[in-house]
Amino acid sequence: MKVVILAGGLGTRISEESHFRPKPMIEIGNKPILWHIMKLFSAHDLTDFVICCGYKGYMIKEYFTNYMLHNADISVDMQTGQLEILRKNCEPWRVTMLDTGEMTQTGGRLAMVKEHLNETFCMTYGDGVANVDISALIDFHRTQGTKATVTAVQPSGRFGSIEMDGTTATRFVEKPAGDNNWVSGGFFVCEPSALDYIGGPNTVWEKEPIERLAQDRQLSVYKHDGFWAAMDTQRDKRLLEDMWQSGDAPWKVWS
Repeated sequence: MKVVILAGGLGTRISEESHFRPKPMIEIGNKPILWHIMKLFSAHDLTDFVICCGYKGYMIKEYFTNYMLHNADISVDMQTGQLEILRKNCEPWRVTMLDTGEMTQTGGRLAMVKEHLNETFCMTYGDGVANVDISALIDFHRTQGTKATVTAVQPSGRFGSIEMDGTTATRFVEKPAGDNNWVSGGFFVCEPSALDYIGGPNTVWEKEPIERLAQDRQLSVYKHDGFWAAMDTQRDKRLLEDMWQSGDAPWKVWS
C-alpha cells in the first residue's frame, strides 16, 4: 500500500523556517518532520511513499537522493571515482517524489499523482505527527466500505483553563481538552475512486471533495484519542523539539 504525503505548501505561518526550506524539511531532533511521519508509517510496514513536492521541492529530492550515502560507511577510490558501500544504515523505503507545483492546492496535488494510485492508499500532510495506530486505521477503513476514511482527533486547548467560585480559583487545568469537537487529524485512507471528487488544481481537498464525500455517505470517521500535533508555528516546533529531546516523544512508535 502506498502512502501519499502532501509536502508542497508554502508554510507561511512558520515563515521563520520555511523561508529557507519547505515546511516538511524543518527538523525535529536533527531529522525533518517528514522523516518522523514516514517512520510512523514504516513502523506499520508501509514503506512505499509518494511525496507531492512543490515549494523548494528540490530540497526534498536532494535529501532522499543522498540519504543512503549520508547514512552509510563508504569507500571512495579518489583516482577512479569508484564508490563502494561498506555498510548501509537506512530504512527500506521506496520514495517517489513528484513535482506538483508551488501554488497547487491540496486536492490538485492528489489529482496530479492519481496515476500512481491504483489501489487503496494512505494519505497525510507533511507537518503533523501522531501515534495513530495506522494498521487499525486501515482495518477500520476496510470494514466500512466507503471511499475514504478520515482520522478524527480532539486537540488540547492552547491556554490553561481556570475554574472559579467567585474570585477564588477552584481548579486549574494546564491543557484542557479544547471545545470537545472532533477535527480532522489529517491521516486518511482512501480508495482511488475518492479522487474522482477532485476538480482542477485549485481544488482544496478539505473543502468540496470532503464535503461531497460526506454528503454521499462515503466518508468514514476513525476516532483517535491518543497524541496528535500539527507543526504550524515556531511555538509548535519548540514544543515538539522539547518532547523529542526529553526522550518523551509520543509519536515515536518505532524502536
